[in-house]
Amino acid sequence: MRQRLKQWLFGLAGKDAEAVVVTFLSGDAAPARAMAEEIRQLIPDREHFTVEPVQGSTWRLWRELRRRFRRKRIGMAAVLFGSGSRHRALRRAAFLLAPTRILAFNRRGERHHLKLSSWIASWLFLRGVPLDRIWLRPWWLCPWKKDRSVFPRDCRVLAGRPASSDRRRVGVVSPYFPYPLAHGGAVRIFHLLREMAREFDVYLFAFSERQRDEDLAPVLEFCTQAALLPVPRYREPRWSTIAPPEVREFGSQPMRELVARLRKEWKLDLVQVEYTYMAGYPGDVLVEHDVTFDLYDQVRRRHPSLGAWWNWRRWACFERKAVRRYARVVVMSDKDASLLPRAQTRVIPNGVDLDRFQPEPEPEGQRLLFVGSFRHFPNLTAYRFFIHQVWPALRDRFPEMTLTVVAGPDGLRYLGEAPPRDSRVRFLEFVRDVRPLYAEASVVLVPTLESAGTNLKVLEAMAMERAVISTSSGCAGLGLKHGESVWIAGTAEAFAAGVSQLVEQPALRAQLARAARRIAEQRFDWKGVGGEQRRLLRELLEEPVTLRPGQPRDLERMAQIQSVSPEAAQWKPDRYLPYDTEVAEVGGQVAAFLVSRQTAPGESEILNLAVDPDFRRRGLASALVRSVQRRRPGQLFLEVRESNLAAQDLYGKLGFDRVGRRPKYYENPPEAAVVMRLKSC
Repeated sequence: MRQRLKQWLFGLAGKDAEAVVVTFLSGDAAPARAMAEEIRQLIPDREHFTVEPVQGSTWRLWRELRRRFRRKRIGMAAVLFGSGSRHRALRRAAFLLAPTRILAFNRRGERHHLKLSSWIASWLFLRGVPLDRIWLRPWWLCPWKKDRSVFPRDCRVLAGRPASSDRRRVGVVSPYFPYPLAHGGAVRIFHLLREMAREFDVYLFAFSERQRDEDLAPVLEFCTQAALLPVPRYREPRWSTIAPPEVREFGSQPMRELVARLRKEWKLDLVQVEYTYMAGYPGDVLVEHDVTFDLYDQVRRRHPSLGAWWNWRRWACFERKAVRRYARVVVMSDKDASLLPRAQTRVIPNGVDLDRFQPEPEPEGQRLLFVGSFRHFPNLTAYRFFIHQVWPALRDRFPEMTLTVVAGPDGLRYLGEAPPRDSRVRFLEFVRDVRPLYAEASVVLVPTLESAGTNLKVLEAMAMERAVISTSSGCAGLGLKHGESVWIAGTAEAFAAGVSQLVEQPALRAQLARAARRIAEQRFDWKGVGGEQRRLLRELLEEPVTLRPGQPRDLERMAQIQSVSPEAAQWKPDRYLPYDTEVAEVGGQVAAFLVSRQTAPGESEILNLAVDPDFRRRGLASALVRSVQRRRPGQLFLEVRESNLAAQDLYGKLGFDRVGRRPKYYENPPEAAVVMRLKSC
């Protein structure tokens, strides 16, 4: 009786009684077909219809759909989102057809019912936020929430090679265990730990992702001890913190306590911290694998939005302030060094194992290779750029061409969609040894649209003597030149044309590859890079710096330093002591001094600063400035002669900004003064 009544009621409305399921293939073919198959399995007892991708305006598609389904009652409309704007009109037409029945799918295969009652969650899902993070709420907004971040305390200490009484002890703090060599950061840390161990006892602190015993052994061959904590489980929305979310995620209090305790117990002489987002940990050397605010600035410029601006702003504030706490900051290239206002910034480039990555004859064929862990979002952006905008043109033009993609651990999870269903695309995740892939390749692809630091995959291709085609950001900082040692292309059209040219001209490929190998041999051997790393550690360990108040017995030495420092003010030494005078001693000798005074609450002024030329580039000026900031927080001002460009450059590297000009400020000779200011971000 109920069924007949149902049929009669819906018949009056001109509809069939039984609801149907409509699946809109509004995205790339592979995830769209996977969605359709999943819907059929979820609702097997309903009639199913599929709407293929078509071109046209939203209103035209909606009218066609209304005619097609005018007798059907739609119980569910499955729609694929997150595959670009190509199918936007079809998605909008689906909304108009069944606005309250939309089951949205993303490229990860996750699904969510779009409802007005949960519009925030629906909006976040359409924005691409992973489903497990949509319902996250910040602790300060929902203090009663149960899904909180977890920072494990279960420490695991592993013994490596024996310690030696005649070697100094260096600790290294890393966000992950540097083996297996699954991405560029692990490669760098692994090789430089090995190079450091030639002269020092190395103690490693790292977060661990359940490393197998066979992955621990290669590192313990040259590390004396390794202290491991499980990776934190971070459960805060990305937007909800002033500090960058990566900083909060790895800001583990158990790890801080572990480093502090074992530094004393193991009697470490120095601690080096890897990665910008670990800069909150106490240490002496910070290694910036990339200048992160520069990376987010590139994203902001390419895709302007409030979220992009917020990511850039909080990284800029955090990073510029954090680097000032370290005696040395290591960067990968001169470009990165220019972005940081630090006199003690040191360039120690990435490298490559030239013994392991030896050139091999190039085989026949048209084989392209893309290497890049999708954990690092610029690699994922680069892959999507190539696979969606470049590969279709190459695939049609070169029927024999193949593409190999190495996406790193959990590559498919970060990709959020099925790999291309293309017999000529080989999609790999973690590969323990990438050398055979370089050996079989004709051209190595680096289509990076946003990048900071330098790319190790470029160095590996150079060492293997394979031609590289890259964007300008993908090969930045390596000293490569377009048409001589690399092929550079900035747009999808130029990239496709460049690949075509390299594939069709073996002589050009060989020319670029040989030139790149020579550069790798001259500048990027890990042995030479390791020597620079050891020199930096020796510099910090052999000559400890002591800061203390200036005394009358220091005046003669201060006068000597002033006389050989033309960029400093030339005062009579006996005028210094009435002010706040501080000296820096190296090996018992006064090597620098700073004179300052407080001019108002929260405001101080540097009257003079000078460093002996023999002790420059050791961070003495920065140490003295930081000491003033610790004693008198707030704004710090100074004046410098307008013609004294060397001093202005020095203060600029220390973080001072030019904020004004005072005409006729100086006498003998008369000259204007440039006013500079340093303040917290």
